[in-house]
Amino acid sequence: MFARVGLIQIDSVNVLVRSHYLPIFSRLGDYDPALLEQAVYGRDRILFEYWGHEASLLPLELQPLLRWRMDRARNGNAGWPRIERVIAEQPRVLAGLRDTIAERGAMAASDFEGARGKGSWWGWSDVKIGLEALFWSGEITTAYRRGFERVYDLPERVFPRAILDAPTPSEPDAQRELVRIAARASGIASERELRDYFRLDLADARARVAELTDAGELERVHVEGLRGDRYLARGARLPRSIDARALLSPFDSLIWERTRASELFGFDFRLEIYTPQHKRVHGYYVLPFLLGDRLVARVDLKHDRQAGVLRAIATHIEPGVRKRDVSPALREELHAMAAWLGAREVGI
Repeated sequence: MFARVGLIQIDSVNVLVRSHYLPIFSRLGDYDPALLEQAVYGRDRILFEYWGHEASLLPLELQPLLRWRMDRARNGNAGWPRIERVIAEQPRVLAGLRDTIAERGAMAASDFEGARGKGSWWGWSDVKIGLEALFWSGEITTAYRRGFERVYDLPERVFPRAILDAPTPSEPDAQRELVRIAARASGIASERELRDYFRLDLADARARVAELTDAGELERVHVEGLRGDRYLARGARLPRSIDARALLSPFDSLIWERTRASELFGFDFRLEIYTPQHKRVHGYYVLPFLLGDRLVARVDLKHDRQAGVLRAIATHIEPGVRKRDVSPALREELHAMAAWLGAREVGI
């Protein structure tokens, strides 16, 4: 699955299940979430955490392709002013944090004295900001998580030797490969969507897309009904039929670029977690429902762990879609998800 999608986005909201577990269920069905934990944090890990599309889980072989981003961060160009300020103004603090981890072993922010911050709604202290700056710079990485808190260690104690010894490609070569991955995962995409997949800078993405188009690796095409050029990945095919059925994480790569979801599926999607309750239209944690080649419904879901119930708090069928065409498949998918989560029943 990771070979197909390239990465999945991490998110902390746990009203249903942590979001990064969902894309695998959406594509493969019932699986043991411990397999993902093992793949990211186990002895023979094949995935790692870094900033890909936001905080992400990525195949380890992509680590060399992101070293240019780490280098930019070390040189004060992280794209996050608070991180850049710490790197520029507090190099001794960063060196001290790294040296402490080197000496004492894997540590979380809460393991450092004075790590609890004040004044920020997420409670980030100077220590946490410093650790995040080191993480962004590639000086430390996630060894494992304690609950949802990152526990950091040195890359040389976490990554396989083969990854550490892999040559570092040039920025253009690395970025071209990231665009190739984005194009394969998307099938067809605009330049903006290819850029957004790994959050490339505008100028970098524009140059790389042009280079891959000139080389025949991307084909510039026009999609009827849409304005502007789209790019077709080499090897992309149009299936004769699509038999899909999936509840999608709000952060699934199929829909994380909201303009793309609107243009291709006619599906306007907004995450309403941070919207005041009385202003929400569809619910707190809403999963779009894919059926065939259409997004046909959205369901506000909650895993009531204490009661052992997967609660579908609200279900909204999309305009122009008949309820009887959706309900049986949606009910089956909800029961499949409940079984995967270990819930005894579904409350609709």
